[in-house]
Amino acid sequence: MVDLLNDLLFVFQRLNWLSVVDLFLVTVVFYVLLMFLRNTQAMILLRGVFSLIILVSLLTVVVDLPAFSWLVTTTLPALLIAIPVIFAPEIRRALERLGRVSAFLPTGRVRAETQDVISVVAYAAARLSERRHGALIVLQRLDSLSEYVSTGISLDAHVTTQLILQIFYPNTPLHDGAVIISGTRLLGAACVMPLSASGVLAENPDRQMGLRHRAALGTSEVGDAVAVVVSEETGAVSVAYGGRMIHRLGEGRLEAVLRAFYRPLEPKNGIEEYLYRIFPFLSPDAPEPAPELEQEEA
Repeated sequence: MVDLLNDLLFVFQRLNWLSVVDLFLVTVVFYVLLMFLRNTQAMILLRGVFSLIILVSLLTVVVDLPAFSWLVTTTLPALLIAIPVIFAPEIRRALERLGRVSAFLPTGRVRAETQDVISVVAYAAARLSERRHGALIVLQRLDSLSEYVSTGISLDAHVTTQLILQIFYPNTPLHDGAVIISGTRLLGAACVMPLSASGVLAENPDRQMGLRHRAALGTSEVGDAVAVVVSEETGAVSVAYGGRMIHRLGEGRLEAVLRAFYRPLEPKNGIEEYLYRIFPFLSPDAPEPAPELEQEEA
């Protein structure tokens, strides 16, 4: 213990402004990594890894255990190889998010038209909820969803309530899958969206979450799209955004949530646009922190 205190004192004595900058950069890297991994199964594994590292460090530094120290030193290279394998899905998701960024292309969105589309989607979702017709409506924001449009039927039609209701009418050819909306155009229907691999829905078995909810959450995890899902069993309307989901929304609250999440970002320059597309939580237009998104409407 005395040696440990001496080592810490030695480190603080050598601390200067360059060391502070160095520590700050490392902290930023770890913060960004944790933001990418939040609300995924990887966070549970990460807690276990950190707990193991702390325990092993205490056993090797505080207590003199030569055989145990040799074992740790020998197995460390294998652990460094195993970590990328364990966290492969999260690493892939982060790289995909970086690769989707088209930082310096203008969005060309008109706010008034966007608000009209939000009203149409909210009204259609409310009517689908009344009839208990299952639906999944994905609103494209900055990240392109063209790869998912190609998995369904291309429509490129003007967004109307009647069109959405007809698409999701039971047993029609297009009612399975998602519709993808960009601006005022409904790009495609019966689209196959990525399923969520996180444990958010597994923690709420009483809400009867099915494939539509998993697809809505998965879509929000891989990009910045907003997904509206209507449950076929209960008629409940939910919204997924940023890897989180708000449940049991009425028409009025649904429209308010969509206006908060779906509004176009208006950065002042290309650098800000690039940062906001990679890290949406940095944007001044970003939604409220996570706890608010976990609440349900009474």
